[in-house]
Amino acid sequence: MQHAILGAGGIGGLIGAVLARAGESVTLIVRPEAADRHPRELSLESGLGKFSVPVSVSATADRPVDVLWITVKALQLTPALDRIPEGARIGAVVPLLNGIDHVKVLRARFGHDGVVPATISVESERTAPGKIVQRSPFVRLNVAASGRQRLESSVQEFRRFGFDCKFVEDEVTLMWSKLVLLAPLALSTTAAASPIGGVVADASRRAKLEASVREACAVAIASGAVVDANSVISTIENLPPPMRSSLQKDVDAGRPAELDAIAGPILRGAEAHGLKAPATQELVAEIRRRLARQQEPSKSAG
Repeated sequence: MQHAILGAGGIGGLIGAVLARAGESVTLIVRPEAADRHPRELSLESGLGKFSVPVSVSATADRPVDVLWITVKALQLTPALDRIPEGARIGAVVPLLNGIDHVKVLRARFGHDGVVPATISVESERTAPGKIVQRSPFVRLNVAASGRQRLESSVQEFRRFGFDCKFVEDEVTLMWSKLVLLAPLALSTTAAASPIGGVVADASRRAKLEASVREACAVAIASGAVVDANSVISTIENLPPPMRSSLQKDVDAGRPAELDAIAGPILRGAEAHGLKAPATQELVAEIRRRLARQQEPSKSAG
């Protein structure tokens, strides 16, 4: 199969490396200014394997592909889509972004049936162009059942490598099941500037974490999803203590943060359904204060 990866970071690099290792054709779609100098290989360090594989690199999707994997940050989605020509021949578009709102955006562009919602849970990062490190001991990839026929062979390759993969019939539950875990985890670790182990060990922060899980689940249920707050809390408690969220890493490094993509659906959903989300609001406010403090030196320097 022909695969294109829009977003050659930690997630896109992981997906591309595993597919290329399985013998699939993989093209990384990168920014035009980076296309000439980007390595024509991906190197992956993971508890599931360590290897390097050749890939193609392009500034645009200039040839037909069976699957377009979209793995950019939510903030980068709109400019990244400019690298996909109108009328490009694409069998399936599979987004692996944080949040929920991107599915509607992509379906407006590629059509409802052309987009197969999916989620991935893993700590993976790009340490240099073409070099990917998977830090979590697990990779959980869930894909909407509407994509089973088009993606079954790819999912089988991921399973053979060691991913925990499944097809999910209910798209609403599929998308919210990740967000009700990701948002409290990401917001709590980022607000505390601490990995999840530090949050769980602090009674006050743990209480706010648990409250934010229950708020997220209440919004998810009101939106039609089937989720269980106690199960989510148990999952978070059993995560590796050193695990950090991508939001925390971005804020720590002073990079643009996906705060709205992660917290926005919960806060807007709570308002729409007449629910309260004070813990989530407090965590977002705490992160905004962190961001404001980070900008203070540059303001005074200017």
